Amino acid sequence: MNAPRRRVRRVLLPLVVVIEIGLGTCLIAICVLAALVAPLTPRRRVLRLTSFGALYVAVDLAAVAACAGLSIRRAVQPGFEATWEDAHYRLLRWALGVALGGAKRAFEFRVDFEEPSDAAALYTDDPVLVLARHAGPGDSFVIVHKLLADYKRRPKIVLKRTLAFDPALDLLLSRLSCCFLPSRSGSGEDLAEELRGLSERLGPRDALLIFPEGGNWTPKRRGRAIAKLRRRGKQRAVATAMQTPDLMPPRPGGVLACLDSRPDAKVVVFAHTGLEELISVSSVWRSLPLRRSMRLSWWSTPRHDVPLGDERVAWLQDEWVRLEAWISGHLSPEPLMW
Repeated sequence: MNAPRRRVRRVLLPLVVVIEIGLGTCLIAICVLAALVAPLTPRRRVLRLTSFGALYVAVDLAAVAACAGLSIRRAVQPGFEATWEDAHYRLLRWALGVALGGAKRAFEFRVDFEEPSDAAALYTDDPVLVLARHAGPGDSFVIVHKLLADYKRRPKIVLKRTLAFDPALDLLLSRLSCCFLPSRSGSGEDLAEELRGLSERLGPRDALLIFPEGGNWTPKRRGRAIAKLRRRGKQRAVATAMQTPDLMPPRPGGVLACLDSRPDAKVVVFAHTGLEELISVSSVWRSLPLRRSMRLSWWSTPRHDVPLGDERVAWLQDEWVRLEAWISGHLSPEPLMW
């Protein structure tokens, strides 16, 4: 389901804030009751979920208030326009840091990060195109925070318009020129053109983060994607998908548009595993507290190693085969579900 268009969302923003305040109040009340009976519930799942939910709502409301403050400051302070974007990136970094810290305390969420030997690719000032898989709740938050906090990058994120229902994400990411895409795009040409324009505007230290799979991995969604490729006669893509059971088949259109418009941008692929089994509310409930960490790493590909023309589709599929090999080598033997 897509969120309404931006102008409608801005009109509805006060109502959404009131709803969030009510939701946060309810979560705090349930959290207090859950804390009272915590000795009788060893896994404390209700307490974990409600305490994190209340924290998330509080951070969301604080970010909305901070965005309003930044707008006022922009209107009254001469010269603030020059630091407008930097101020929002600091706010985004703070909000993600608090949310991830809350997940660590509430869910025992952990990230085991392996920095690659070619880490210099993200420490330079050159713009980069970041390709990432999408599997498990919060994986995109971790990647964005890693780019912001550790590599001092300025992420431009391509994400579904559904996430614009979150008022803080909507305000922050819209002001940072991120791209909200319809959940079901009607025209591939329009999509490619939008991504092409976004990549053309990349500056020093910018990182365009795109999820070529188009959605979160689930077995059913993967099966539907493979069936669609078969109907279209994409035999090589089907063969690649059969080699990558832990991944969705990558959609090349957006990636190719970005490569075409920025031949100078480096290419980075983020790999992670550990949370892909969390595909429903019931699976999240059964997994708490988390017994498995999220394992994260990345590698870079020099642009001279990226082929030209139609061969880039095969290159992207080969990168996904490499990603599957990385996942297979980092799967935890410990079950996620209790």
